[in-house]
Amino acid sequence: MSDAPMPAKQPVSLEFLPKLITVLREGYTVKRFVADFIAGLTVAIVALPLSMGIAIASGSTPDKGLYTAIVAGFLISALGGSRFQIGGPTAAFIVIVYRIIERHGYDGLALATLIAGFLILIAGALRLGTFIKYVPYPVTIGFSAGIGVSIFVGQIADLLGLSTGKLPGDFVPKITAIAHALPSFTPSAAALAAISIATILGLKAWRPKVPGMLVAVVVTSLLVVMFHFSVVTIGSKFGAMPSGLPWPQLPDVSWARLIEVAPDAATIALLAGIESLLSAVVADGLTGSRHRSNGELIAQGIANIASPLFGGLPATGALARTATNIRAGSTGPVSGMLHAVFLLAFVMVAAQLMVYVPLATLAAILTVVAWNMSEVHVVVRLIRNCDWGDRIVLLGTFGLTVFFDLTVGILFGVIVSAFLFMHKMAQSVTYDTGAGADNIEEDQLITAATAGGDVAIFRISGPFFFGAANELATTLSKIGGRQPKRLIIDFSGVPLIDATGAAVLKGIVTAAGKQATDVVLTAMSRPVMRTLVSHGVTHSSGHVSSAPSIIEALKR
Repeated sequence: MSDAPMPAKQPVSLEFLPKLITVLREGYTVKRFVADFIAGLTVAIVALPLSMGIAIASGSTPDKGLYTAIVAGFLISALGGSRFQIGGPTAAFIVIVYRIIERHGYDGLALATLIAGFLILIAGALRLGTFIKYVPYPVTIGFSAGIGVSIFVGQIADLLGLSTGKLPGDFVPKITAIAHALPSFTPSAAALAAISIATILGLKAWRPKVPGMLVAVVVTSLLVVMFHFSVVTIGSKFGAMPSGLPWPQLPDVSWARLIEVAPDAATIALLAGIESLLSAVVADGLTGSRHRSNGELIAQGIANIASPLFGGLPATGALARTATNIRAGSTGPVSGMLHAVFLLAFVMVAAQLMVYVPLATLAAILTVVAWNMSEVHVVVRLIRNCDWGDRIVLLGTFGLTVFFDLTVGILFGVIVSAFLFMHKMAQSVTYDTGAGADNIEEDQLITAATAGGDVAIFRISGPFFFGAANELATTLSKIGGRQPKRLIIDFSGVPLIDATGAAVLKGIVTAAGKQATDVVLTAMSRPVMRTLVSHGVTHSSGHVSSAPSIIEALKR
């Protein structure tokens, strides 16, 4: 038997270490537990009506929203890379989930969510979480506003007490169905919705710490019981609420079913990743902490695998609940775990009281959420102040999200933003003929060298990528007079060069060689040098060489 020592166990990468472990290592005291207990209870009170309302608006049943908040909420807090993130069902998923259930039923949604969970896990393992910072601000505002509008339209029927039956998922048919159902308007439902909105907004302005959504639910439920209003409630539409979590169960899995729901799974994974990391970024801004984006994706993936097994919906980081958690005095992930425990206790103890909650009240709650999501003031400010390109991105993302699909809207926004960025970068790259050197002596030397037309000097300033490379080729083709004997191209202001830039430069060098023009490339940084060497630019012919500066090139 070998006496060689066993290799030391590699520590878990800090990038994937749950924040819960970090908090416990800091020293978790009774005082911190009390603060987290209060914060968790506060968030649970907010999450209770929201979870039910989101589930109903998604075309599902209220209990599934609660299951999501309990199971996924606990796992996201326990395993996540954000200290204050609260997970659960969110309003951003309403339109997506509604359409998936409309096409594939809840079982199809469960399978899509399960697949999405694995996709998010893979994204976290591949360390793709850091790429969220590359989603442009007009894109996030555009799709958030679009989701807000879609959510509001979906609540009109319950706000007004309309008899519409099952509404279609698409925007225009939904508006049409609502318009046809206007004669069934129920004044008592509209009154309860108005009371709910007034209560939520009034308490937010007067007593911000009072949970206005829960107060609205309690007040309107009491009114329904006391005055026997003829309105639709949770009980009249969905029956009795279960008083516990169901046993875990796998959805129906087949190869054909997997192929069928794969696009929906990709959409869920995309939105869950974006929303959860944006929420974590906002939490960092509110607290000065720093989340671990890839660890957060790992937790989101596990949560979305577990949620459908317990009859839940897709889950992600919930910005409003996360902010509530922070304002309530949370010190770490324990408050998020406790929020899930409190929700489970509510379900077990008070399930039968939830049957009296009017749907008009839940619709009113989601209307307030939709308004907050739309961020109308931000949209107006961006449209007024940003350039035409950002306006196109914002309005295009918004319109496609409302009228077509969230994924289409995001892809449009990101692709158009990328092209606009490349266009701006190409325009920012400048070329000059070498005048304006760093000192008078150099300037005089350059002026004398170029006076006879035997030497041409070009300085490039900015990233030399494919958009800018063609500009240089066009500029050089416009050189008047006879061909210079020496062409000096200065790279002192070039931080990077891509393959297209190198290919264009190789073409310039080759063409110059055919005209017996020597090309000198000066002041190349190491990254630029490596790229040019790898593309054979520096060995295109005997007519190309390099020098540390323009002055050195002229002295040769």
